[in-house]
Amino acid sequence: MFSFIGSVSDVVITVLGTIGLPGLFALMAVESFGIPPLPSEVILPFTGFLVAEGTFSWAGAASVAVLGGLLGSYAAYAVGRWWRHRVTGLGIGRLRLEPRHLERVDRYFARHGESTVGLARLVPVVRSYISYPAGTARMEPVRFGVYTVLGSIPFTLALIYSGTVLRSNWTAVSSTLAYFNYPLIALVVVGVVFIALQVVGVLAPGGPPRRAEKELH
Repeated sequence: MFSFIGSVSDVVITVLGTIGLPGLFALMAVESFGIPPLPSEVILPFTGFLVAEGTFSWAGAASVAVLGGLLGSYAAYAVGRWWRHRVTGLGIGRLRLEPRHLERVDRYFARHGESTVGLARLVPVVRSYISYPAGTARMEPVRFGVYTVLGSIPFTLALIYSGTVLRSNWTAVSSTLAYFNYPLIALVVVGVVFIALQVVGVLAPGGPPRRAEKELH
């Protein structure tokens, strides 16, 4: 049976095992860009395993991982900033983006941009996509980079360390990850259905889920 997590793990293991630190840099850059989804929760623990084996040094692995993530984050930031005025009008039905949505993003990042970017780097999945709205809101680039690094360092160190601790049980850990395959697939299906119901007007845009109000004509 196809295993998404298993397939991603195989890619990560192959890249790190054959290319080394340049491969880690590339993987973290792709992870931070968010396309395609490549979880750091797989990349960094296996990096820790290689640190424990003596293949990588602690300082080298952590530095390369953070710098790769910073590059990917800036790439995503640039896309958000470059496409700011091009995203208006995109979308389907009730999910169509309008100028007022960009104004809300601007106001939010003007007040909470630094803390949002820093804290988002500690949250799986969210950390890979926060750069896009930050760029769209034209957050100051240097501050964006500083808070990206500050938020990424503890996240990176914690996951690398987890890999060093789990070194002797790596086979068991790899087997355990397979159990997350079904919840992950279920989460994707629920997300697709949720978006589809918003597009057709059954649910109101955003969350939490709520019925759309009928428009009066």
